[in-house]
Amino acid sequence: MTVISTHHTSLKVYGSNTPGVINASVGFNETTLQPTYELKMGVPGASAGINIAQRLGLNPAIIEGARARLGTQARDVGEFLDKLHAGLREMESDRLRLQTREQELEQEKARLAAEGKKEQQAKIREMEKKLESVLRDFEYHAREAVNAIQDRAAAQKLSKDAERRVAKLRREFREQFDSTVVAHASGADQGDPHAQPQLVKNAFEGDTVKLKSTGRAATVTRKVDDKYFEVAMGAMKMKIARDDIAEVLSSAVGNARAGDSPLKAARARGVSVSLNNENEGGNAPSEINVIGFNVDDATRAVEKFVDHAFLAGLSRVRVVHGSGMGILRKALRQALQQHPHVESVAEPPQNEGGGGATVVALRV
Repeated sequence: MTVISTHHTSLKVYGSNTPGVINASVGFNETTLQPTYELKMGVPGASAGINIAQRLGLNPAIIEGARARLGTQARDVGEFLDKLHAGLREMESDRLRLQTREQELEQEKARLAAEGKKEQQAKIREMEKKLESVLRDFEYHAREAVNAIQDRAAAQKLSKDAERRVAKLRREFREQFDSTVVAHASGADQGDPHAQPQLVKNAFEGDTVKLKSTGRAATVTRKVDDKYFEVAMGAMKMKIARDDIAEVLSSAVGNARAGDSPLKAARARGVSVSLNNENEGGNAPSEINVIGFNVDDATRAVEKFVDHAFLAGLSRVRVVHGSGMGILRKALRQALQQHPHVESVAEPPQNEGGGGATVVALRV
């Protein structure tokens, strides 16, 4: 093996055209006039001696004389090699930029993959919670169906009515399950804190409800928030989730008969609303309870109540409407703010009802 170091152009041409011989060159930074110690196989080196001498400030006449003494072929090859090495340097810069960009893209890809994984895990957890609620409903209804089947079996040995009940239960569970999956997949339930696989009846203080978890009746003692209630089973009190309520067995509020006037409907619900001449001593009530009313009936009852309180000279009254979804509360407060006898509307502190009531200051 022979290594030849040369500046002769004819040897460079010989290396390119002869089998078994290969050109090579070492890198040189013409700006800093320093070698880069980079070996480039297959590429003949450029003779940069005259260019470096010119950059170092050698007499221009000497530079021009040296260039004139170069043959035409040597000049052409020299210019070609200069352009070739300039192109190689540019390609190397592009390669480094692409490598850096590729690393940045890999990092961004890894970041997006991690975020997508977190989002997917959050969706899976949310879906598991909803499916757990559906399964809890199914377990409750299945237990009820089994009890009914057992009762019927003792008398009728598993009658067709029991079979129909089980078939209906299966169909309802499948429909409920499918609607839950579709709502979650389509995003229809996104951002809805009250979205439930099955609509649960609203419960109020004093209502008797049946629990899915125990299958027993309990009395609602108070509403903790939109998701939880406190109930009593005998001497024992416990906190339950909203969707643990299977049904309301009996309501403490009661139902007003269709067609009743707002005042009559209020009395049917246990609301103390009356005219001054109907009260002993002529005192108007300072509080009205419209929990369970629809918006129209509640608005009419409250407006009449405020009129009577104003005529009786009261300066402050309280409207109890419950928290629930907030629809009744919002409608009543908007109506009260526009009432001619109302000075101001405010939400009382928690110990006076909080969001479940509204305090009304009357004009004097």
